[in-house]
Amino acid sequence: MRRSAFKSVLICLLSPLLGNPLPSMAAPPAAKRVAPAPVRPLTVAGIRYDVVLATRARGLPQEGGYVAATDRQSGTEIWLQRIYETHYAAGMEEDVQDVFIRQMSVGKTGRTLEIIDELDRHHSLDLTTRQVRQRCPCPPRRTQP
Repeated sequence: MRRSAFKSVLICLLSPLLGNPLPSMAAPPAAKRVAPAPVRPLTVAGIRYDVVLATRARGLPQEGGYVAATDRQSGTEIWLQRIYETHYAAGMEEDVQDVFIRQMSVGKTGRTLEIIDELDRHHSLDLTTRQVRQRCPCPPRRTQP
């Protein structure tokens, strides 16, 4: 047996007896998905609109898909609005099914936020009524093989 292989076997056999944890010989586990790219906040009439991440930490039913309105002067959150609902398939881990907002812009009239999610669905949020509508029945974006 080569010296390095013998040393590895010896460490594995003796570590539990000596009360030492086994050294990590494998690479760290890979992330299940890449973190979403940040979306720049927008300000309209003194109100800042942010795409909210870590929504489950707030006790919400899904990760992603929310926009918060915050008074720019006081820093007080005025409201939180879900833009779309994520439907989770049973038997699959939820974090790989999460859908995040990838783009947000102010509409031409200045009264809406135009939002695109990771599936290329387009949504329009009325800033007065907070009504959300899907702008087009766009099919989900397909990834190249």
